[in-house]
Amino acid sequence: KVVGKFLMATSLYIRIFILATRKTAALLIQRICDCLSICHVLGCASAMIGIGYDVHCFADNRPLILGGVEIPHQRGLDGHSDADVLCHAIADAVLGALGEPDIGHFFPPGDPACKGISSLKILEKCRERCEQLGCRLINVDSTIIAEAPKVLPYRDAMKEAIAGALGLPPARVGIKATTNERLGFIGREEGIAAMAVAMLDPH
Repeated sequence: KVVGKFLMATSLYIRIFILATRKTAALLIQRICDCLSICHVLGCASAMIGIGYDVHCFADNRPLILGGVEIPHQRGLDGHSDADVLCHAIADAVLGALGEPDIGHFFPPGDPACKGISSLKILEKCRERCEQLGCRLINVDSTIIAEAPKVLPYRDAMKEAIAGALGLPPARVGIKATTNERLGFIGREEGIAAMAVAMLDPH
């Protein structure tokens, strides 16, 4: 009788283990399917990714434009356009993801038509180039590197401006800021740099 009860209990435990294992496996499979679905929706499975970097030195008697927003500061950035270093980095990231040349190819520094142009217009052109090549922009992420001024109070306005130019929801535009820990030309407050990443769906 003892052996019989033991065998019955063992059989019950085995059935419970099998059922539990099946449930765990089913949950795991479901989570994998969920992740694959998210990747499919976001275009991660065949995404095209580009990086961009730009830097401009400070100049007197110029407004400081970052992300399409004028930010109060005693100096602006030097450049042929509005010298929006953030927009330029994002533009290069988008063009890089497309396998295209950088913005200097499409907007030559010596072109009078580009003199003082808003860099949001450059982003609009990058968006148009995506559409011409049959690609869809998924998101962009970026970092501003500067000792001064503090730019995060203007982040939401910059996100709105950039999102509008690229045809994205503001939630798909990442903007962060950091200092250079007083190192190099940025640490000496001689200029501002920015870097960005863009993800595209080629379908």
